[in-house]
Amino acid sequence: MEQVASLICVLTLAVSVAAAQNCVPRQPPSADAPVQTGSQTEEPASEQGRPQSTQTSNTKAATAQSDAKQPAAVNQPTAQTQPPDAPSIYVPLSGRGKFNLFVRRTYSPYTFASAAFGATWAQMWGQWYQYGGGMQGWGKRFGASLADTEARSFIQTFVLSTLLHQDPRYFPSQKKHLMARAWYAGTRVLVTKNDKGDNTFNESGVLGALFTSSLQNAYYPRSDRGFGDTMSRFAGAVGSDATSNMLREFWPDIKRIFRKHEPERIKKMEQKIPGRLQGMAPQPFSSE
Repeated sequence: MEQVASLICVLTLAVSVAAAQNCVPRQPPSADAPVQTGSQTEEPASEQGRPQSTQTSNTKAATAQSDAKQPAAVNQPTAQTQPPDAPSIYVPLSGRGKFNLFVRRTYSPYTFASAAFGATWAQMWGQWYQYGGGMQGWGKRFGASLADTEARSFIQTFVLSTLLHQDPRYFPSQKKHLMARAWYAGTRVLVTKNDKGDNTFNESGVLGALFTSSLQNAYYPRSDRGFGDTMSRFAGAVGSDATSNMLREFWPDIKRIFRKHEPERIKKMEQKIPGRLQGMAPQPFSSE
């Protein structure tokens, strides 16, 4: 009986608690809280009463604040307009251009300096002894050396280059290593470019050296004429061309080294020279 009475008391207590919870009044939803109807959410009455311009301004302000928190994107190019180290377009040299190149070499001061050096070297080692000594002998050697240079320039630079459609200019190597550049420069006596920009056998250079060596038999002393002397001079001319190409290839590097260690006094003197006069000065080992 006591157990039944206890069970009745528990049930009575549970029913009383449930009834008390049902009697507590529910609070109505706030006017500012959104009301959900199905899948949509209705705006509160306080927002509905505001004008549209105020709501738009609030939206823009919130968007501006969110954008300000984000880091600005950096505009970077996505693709290069030109490939790096693009080769320059080959421009052929016309017949008139080859003739102008020959004329410029004719009166170049380096042409006369080269002839003077050749005459001095020949007199020091007793070459062409028939010319004699002193200034008279040096003058004859200078005339012969100058005739060699001018004849070679006319035959090779203008005549043969025009007839064989080859380019008489020297094009520096695009390689970086020292030995590769030296090999390139030395082999240019056998390889040149045609008027289309393609590599070809240097017929104008080889034939120019051979024709000039043969022409020298007309004004050299009799003891220096003949087939053997002609072929010896031809081999010397080809070797001289290889040396000149070496100097043309490495002359910018040599000049850069001299510029680096050039005295300040010389630099100031060069700055005082007008730019027009500097542009008129020819380069000793230019690609021409």
